[in-house]
Amino acid sequence: MAEVVLFHHAQGLTPGVQTLAETLRAAGHTVHVPDLYDGRTFDDLESGIGYAEQTGFQTVVDRGVAAVRGLPDRLVVLGISLGVMSAQTVAQSRPGVAGAVLVGSCVPPEALGSAWPDRVAVQVHGMDADPVFVGEGDVEAARELVDAVPDGELFLYPGDQHLFVDASLPAYDEDAAALLRERVLAFLERVG
Repeated sequence: MAEVVLFHHAQGLTPGVQTLAETLRAAGHTVHVPDLYDGRTFDDLESGIGYAEQTGFQTVVDRGVAAVRGLPDRLVVLGISLGVMSAQTVAQSRPGVAGAVLVGSCVPPEALGSAWPDRVAVQVHGMDADPVFVGEGDVEAARELVDAVPDGELFLYPGDQHLFVDASLPAYDEDAAALLRERVLAFLERVG
């Protein structure tokens, strides 16, 4: 079973993020869900992004990096949207990370200061008409990443919702989220 760190999106540690963690736990995985917003959650994406801007995006990422200190070396990191920044930073800088799951976002690895480690398997998930994932170029970064990594996969789902995996938000898409969960669980079995 895998040791997983799940980094929440810009709306904070919502009930939907906790539900995803519980799903992974029910499959036998150990899941850590750090709260990078000190208990704050936001009703909409813009307010959550505003909080991250006010706090400092780097501060939020640094909180994510700090959250993995003391955990076992072999980890799988999972980031949703804004949480991808923490997940990618940990995957690219911490020895022992076995895999990364990036949902709704992907940053070119060089933008985080290093190449993607060949030893770290990666899955990227997003909706094919998401104005953030597709419209802001993350899908192109994802394509380049999965093409460059020996164990890389990109999954696109039909739809235009950004936080489609969070069951507590209006953007939730049950069909896409169910397929994502299935693929993530298979990934954890393989790399964990």
